[in-house]
Amino acid sequence: MIKEEEKRYTDNAMALCDRERGKVYLVGAGPGDVALLTLRGKELLGRADVVVYDFLANEDLLEFCSERAELIYVGKQGGGSSTPQDEINRILIRKAKEGALVVRLKGGDPFIFGRGGEEAEALAEAGIPFEIVPGVSSAVAAPAYAGIPLTHRRLASSVSIITGHEDPSKRGSRLRWDRLANASDTLVFLMGVKSLEKIVFELLRNGRDSRTPSALIEWGTTPRQRTLTAPLDRISQEARREGIRPPAVLVIGDVVSLRERLKWFEARPLFGRRVLVTRSREQASGLSAFLRSLGAEPLELPTIEIRDPRDWTSADQAIDGLESYDWVLFTSPNGVSRFLGRLKVRGRDIRDLKGKRLGCIGPATARILEQKDVRVDLVPREYRAEGLLEALSQEGVKGRRFLLPRAQDARDILPQGLRRQGGHVDVVPIYRTSRPRRKMSILETLEGERPIDAVTFTSSSTVRNFFDLLGLERGRELLLGAVVACIGPITAKTVQDFGISPNVVAETYTLEGLVQALISHFQGRNEERRPR
Repeated sequence: MIKEEEKRYTDNAMALCDRERGKVYLVGAGPGDVALLTLRGKELLGRADVVVYDFLANEDLLEFCSERAELIYVGKQGGGSSTPQDEINRILIRKAKEGALVVRLKGGDPFIFGRGGEEAEALAEAGIPFEIVPGVSSAVAAPAYAGIPLTHRRLASSVSIITGHEDPSKRGSRLRWDRLANASDTLVFLMGVKSLEKIVFELLRNGRDSRTPSALIEWGTTPRQRTLTAPLDRISQEARREGIRPPAVLVIGDVVSLRERLKWFEARPLFGRRVLVTRSREQASGLSAFLRSLGAEPLELPTIEIRDPRDWTSADQAIDGLESYDWVLFTSPNGVSRFLGRLKVRGRDIRDLKGKRLGCIGPATARILEQKDVRVDLVPREYRAEGLLEALSQEGVKGRRFLLPRAQDARDILPQGLRRQGGHVDVVPIYRTSRPRRKMSILETLEGERPIDAVTFTSSSTVRNFFDLLGLERGRELLLGAVVACIGPITAKTVQDFGISPNVVAETYTLEGLVQALISHFQGRNEERRPR
């Protein structure tokens, strides 16, 4: 009850804020891991009219934006092309004066070497209202994800955060190396890769012990994270040898010695693996989040789109005559969701399933009904049509009426098997799958990048549309060297029809089973998992 009341007041406050257009929010995007964005940051991205974002702000965060939002990329990549700061200030001011709610999405925290102070000054001078939304700084997050605590009761009681890249227009450096070298137990340098040799030289020249443990963390908190450790006097040489490039965080201090015992992120079972997800756009996020939690870098290439059937007549007739059925059978989560949605359209709801026995092909399908407090009567041991048919046979089929709302084009094993046993079956299309209508930009980003480690196929439709979308030759080329993982034998057979031998076929035909099979495969190969 309290949470509902809090939500009501929050919604009212947001409605009031939405009337207050012409405002800029300087939002910290965090260090790279999407899950480290603050709740406030996510809320504002969903309401923004304009989002002005940096190179270091993970582009996956833009998924939180509304479709109407104008997205403006301003670069700010070290050593690369970027929009001058004065021009960024002008964009923020101009958009706010046009009455837009503007989110300035900045990597890390806006006020920790993020030029947030300069942008806030420009807005204040122009009379533009603004708000600061702090973010998780890479200075703290990258070492944490590398297993390096910046302070430790035994090893470090103080920490300093220092820029490795001062404003070149300044007259002289503001860094007092004679004081800085031993000012804190732990030193953290941001944007210091290009100045690494100078940083090391100045610290050693001013008395820092050459044996001090040091670490460079590249692309911290992301599946591309790579951590290099060495004594201070050798860290520059090792960084050159390993090809460490920005963005990277430099940590110097005895706390680095704890890394071997405390590293956790890089120990995840799929760490650094690039996995192509081919589910529909609506469903991909769940599998992507699962993979990301295991350390993988999911790349979403939706190969199917869930659409309405070409004709609702048979589905509507079945729903209107729902009372006549003994069983309602669901063979996919989409089937459940679309059926419940059509019930509502017909002026009915979940209560109309009362008295019907419900069968689901697997636990993922059953879970959608159970989340609505609807008990499922039957889930087979084998999560495919053959398994559901066998389980129903044991319940008695002859003379029973079955309703099967499903995809427009699906295998007929279940309805044919039930009819052979004397059951009456109405198969009604409740949705259909098709190729996505818009081209997916991920195809361009895959060209010339690090190779894909695995491709997941969760249905025969995803396989067929994958090759339809890319073409046979390009599809095979993309799969070359990648682990092809299928949710079950039916999907695997479809892959084989295109001349590809699947490497992984899940024994349990669920997303969890698919991911576990992928983990077992990579662990069995015992390959080095460091990102390339």
